[in-house]
Amino acid sequence: MPTAIQCSMRSEIAMKSAPKAHEAIEPTTQARATLRVEALTVDVTVEGEAVRIVDGIDFAIGPGEHVALVGESGSGKSMTARAIMRLDRQASLGGRLTFEGQDLLALSEPAMNRYRGSSIGMVFQDPMASLDPLMSIGNQVAETLRIRGVPRKAAKARAVAMLRELGVHQAAERFASYPHEFSGGMRQRVVLAMALVGEPRLLIADEPTTALDVRVQEQVLDVLDEISQRQKLAVLLITHDLGIVAGFADRVLVMYAGRIVEEGPVERIFANPLHPYTKGLIAAIPRADRSVDRLSAIPGAPPPPRARPPGCAFHPRCAQRMERCTKDAPGILRLEESRRVACHLYDPNGEER
Repeated sequence: MPTAIQCSMRSEIAMKSAPKAHEAIEPTTQARATLRVEALTVDVTVEGEAVRIVDGIDFAIGPGEHVALVGESGSGKSMTARAIMRLDRQASLGGRLTFEGQDLLALSEPAMNRYRGSSIGMVFQDPMASLDPLMSIGNQVAETLRIRGVPRKAAKARAVAMLRELGVHQAAERFASYPHEFSGGMRQRVVLAMALVGEPRLLIADEPTTALDVRVQEQVLDVLDEISQRQKLAVLLITHDLGIVAGFADRVLVMYAGRIVEEGPVERIFANPLHPYTKGLIAAIPRADRSVDRLSAIPGAPPPPRARPPGCAFHPRCAQRMERCTKDAPGILRLEESRRVACHLYDPNGEER
């Protein structure tokens, strides 16, 4: 990675680990995608009114590829993840979600259940919220296999092996331990074991390193990177931490107000961000190679879904806004094979600046 993106101790540590295990990954094509998301919309009902949380996003992830979905809180990242897994029954989903050729939105609930945990795994933000405090960690990992008919003895053996692979020391002896007996980093390993023991082909990791110190983050991401490369596991990493993105992702999707506003390879995004929002996010990262009196910040706050402004949703916070930004929502433009941006600044038919 270029030194320009070594902007914090966290990103420096990440860059010592994940990238060295990566082989060059070709841009994901429709034909080789593990997951294709096309024109995905997510609507929820609030006080009798349909509110759009995710507004027509498109992306794809290929085998062994690490894709990061980044943006401020409230941008729609977690709702996107939950939509792929179809976890919110009260939400109305539109568009198309294709996993290895199967349209997930066309499946019945029992059929979708066969994909959850086996073909598609998910790690949630808070490991304690994902673990039953009254159930041993070993049984929670093995349960993923047991509900799919794996015999108890075989499920236990696979659970112990997965815990051991994820760095849980004395995994066989600690099989009967409870969540409160584990540190935060070890609980996160257990949650990862629950998601990976079924050998999925896609893992959705929603803020998997939240509240972990930087050294534990490095360890958890190292293990995830090793497993994903060996098993050609596609990973969708949802985070607001650009230091982690710098060290782990191959490709970045930047999300704002329910839409994808920029996409590109991680090196290109950090070296030459295009969208004013992406530029603001990167400028706000602390840098280890220079001292500043005050960190940069994006003025204002993201709009709530029920009060998005007309035109480009980012225009009230954008120093480069034009008149048309306040009226017309920009479409997403493909500038080259690996880069897309939704901004009037790059529309050849738009206004001149």
